[in-house]
Amino acid sequence: MFSNRQEDVENLLNQNIEFRRLYNKHQELDKKVHAAETGLNPMEDLALVQLKKEKLWAKDQMARLLDSQH
Repeated sequence: MFSNRQEDVENLLNQNIEFRRLYNKHQELDKKVHAAETGLNPMEDLALVQLKKEKLWAKDQMARLLDSQH
């Protein structure tokens, strides 16, 4: 995620509480999605879709914060 802007991500993780909160939320959601998709923690399709939407929302918010940095 944002591999071409790793330095910017690291700076925001250290300096911006909101970015850090969003990053942690995204990581948590990513683990849940992965667990559901691999069968470790099966869930209803609708619940999985909702998790994916939340994950994408968090990523979009992080992208906005990254873009506003410059």
